[in-house]
Amino acid sequence: MNPLPEELRRRVRGTPVLPAHLRPWVRRTPLLPAPDLAEALGRPVWLKHEQFQETGSFKLRGAVNFLKGGGEGVVTCSSGNHGRAVAWTARALGIPATICVPRWVDPVKREAMEEAGALVRLEGESYDEAEAAALALAREEGLRFVPPFDDPEVIAGQGTLALEVLEVLGREVEGDLLIPLSGGGLAAGCVQAVEGTGLRPVGGSASRAPVMLRSLEAGEPVEVPEEETVASALSGGIGIPNRWTFPILKQAWDQGRFPVRVVEEEAIRGAMRYAALELKVLLEGGGATALAAVHSGDAFLREREGPVVVLLTGGNLAPETLIEVLCKR
Repeated sequence: MNPLPEELRRRVRGTPVLPAHLRPWVRRTPLLPAPDLAEALGRPVWLKHEQFQETGSFKLRGAVNFLKGGGEGVVTCSSGNHGRAVAWTARALGIPATICVPRWVDPVKREAMEEAGALVRLEGESYDEAEAAALALAREEGLRFVPPFDDPEVIAGQGTLALEVLEVLGREVEGDLLIPLSGGGLAAGCVQAVEGTGLRPVGGSASRAPVMLRSLEAGEPVEVPEEETVASALSGGIGIPNRWTFPILKQAWDQGRFPVRVVEEEAIRGAMRYAALELKVLLEGGGATALAAVHSGDAFLREREGPVVVLLTGGNLAPETLIEVLCKR
């Protein structure tokens, strides 16, 4: 049985691309061909440039969909992009927002949250500690907690990204949709959106942020120690219990509809360099993880024909990280 209620499934899969309540806030991002990657891979390659959203990542879709009803005050936890999306949306709607972040949060993302008017609190050395602080604050002060990924409205908002892809390529086109994998909000939304179409969702899991992959392998949500990674946006746990994203992805995984590829750290850095030098766009590590699978020539992707659509999910990159990635080979 599909974990999402049928009414929400219709909203994810059957509604017009960008429902009316999202259009004032969420951009329709470009889907552009990448001829050089296509030549190297032997398949057409399309890049979905979600880093061109107002807040620099796909996270805006889920935040707007969740917060569209307004409220008196919200709190969330984030490693950066979700917090930035919540801060921006809350300001647009006139809602006070508090964001709990781990101490290692990217300074570019932290500054953007503060510039959007959010109160940013440094809480702990890990994402999970920041999440615990945010949930405690929600209970103590009666604030509405905005889930980073494990929520039907967040999942539905992220799924609009895949709907845009389908509107361009068509529902019958056989191909692959490469999705960075972390807490699973984007992956779950995309899995729901492309069900029954020709696109196969494929997860891209950073080798140093594998919590969802390890959970799928174990058959239940598990905890994985956080490691330092250039794909820091993918760090953190998936929540125990996890009510939505894990059941959706586990069902697809068990049915063979959601294969996952592991992407090594240097491949992610190589994809970031390629994006900056060849595509002329900036991608953070998490935003380049799906691209890394194509750029590194993953043999798995050569086994099929048809287009490969790569989700470029975030471009909030600190200058020092960009310099380090470009200069250190």
